[in-house]
Amino acid sequence: MTFLSKTILPRGFKASGVSAGIKKSGKPDLALFYSEISAKAACVFTSNKIKAAPLKLNIRLLKTNKSFRAIIVNSGNANCFTGRAGLKDANAVAGFLAKELKVRPASILVNSTGIIGKRLAVDKIKSSVPKLVKGLSKSGIAQAKKAILTTDTFSKEAGAKFLIGNKPVTILGVAKGAGMISPDMATLLVFILTDADISQNALKAVLSESVNNSFNLITVDGCMSTNDSVMLLANGAAGNAIITSGKNLTIFTRVLNSVCLELAKMVVKDGEGTTKFIEITVDKAKNENEAKKAALAVANSNLFKTAVYGENPNFGRIAAAIGASGIDVSEEGLKIKVSTIDKKEIKVYCAINKGKAKATVYTSDLTPEYIKINAEYN
Repeated sequence: MTFLSKTILPRGFKASGVSAGIKKSGKPDLALFYSEISAKAACVFTSNKIKAAPLKLNIRLLKTNKSFRAIIVNSGNANCFTGRAGLKDANAVAGFLAKELKVRPASILVNSTGIIGKRLAVDKIKSSVPKLVKGLSKSGIAQAKKAILTTDTFSKEAGAKFLIGNKPVTILGVAKGAGMISPDMATLLVFILTDADISQNALKAVLSESVNNSFNLITVDGCMSTNDSVMLLANGAAGNAIITSGKNLTIFTRVLNSVCLELAKMVVKDGEGTTKFIEITVDKAKNENEAKKAALAVANSNLFKTAVYGENPNFGRIAAAIGASGIDVSEEGLKIKVSTIDKKEIKVYCAINKGKAKATVYTSDLTPEYIKINAEYN
């Protein structure tokens, strides 16, 4: 496996990004990821009970459709908490794009991110779709990855090339996310494209595993979004023997895990107002669930996160968070180690001494800038 040093779209994919005028700033806010041939899709969505209109549409499409051609994304408006009108707007966006691409509306996945509770500017999107489609190219990924951002300070991408048999295969992922980051999942849109030929069952299983090993292990503020989506399109353009199980599935899974974890770490490093990247490992727990529960209790502790921001070595806050997490732990059994606190990247190691299980999660500090960003976000 070789990580990509520059953005390279897998074979058969093109992308585009434009400004549709949804954002007041005039920055790019409409992106398109397009497969020239039919692709399989696997998706993981937020577990939030309040789901945005595009998610409701996508969940329905995935139950009835096995062939997809495009993903369209707008930023600046979440199209959430907008009732039946929001669902009508999401369908309309798919319809505009389908007509321009000359594909079925059911082959298009729709995504939105931004302000909750406002109607989508459908007319602005409609008038921008022709330009969006005309701009499709291999190099269009540069604009597409910018157009999905909201409070992010940088674009997030990770990719790798590897062999399945003797066929070179590429995976490329782009992501947005900086605030409302909490497991299951993190405000988080992730679009992963691959030219691998892989069965539908394998694609679904491997994405679920990769999300659990990456995006479900990060937290910035413990707040879960309504629009979180991780989408994986596989179009088979690499021409490899179809991946179903065995060695080739193991290889594909390992690479996808690496790409997703790299993207997840970027999301934490770009956390709103963040100055520190924190890795928290809980070891020697009864089971993995307890280890993860304890690690997340520390990661979501505002007292701990503000202590890290202030470079204050008051790590009784770690012990308090683990003790309040609900897992089986004792004062005598708990051992805590923390790396140098005045560095940009900090590691916390906690041994529970109740078993052999371990889990690692990733978080950031909590700063005055986070409060400022979210106090002004409207």
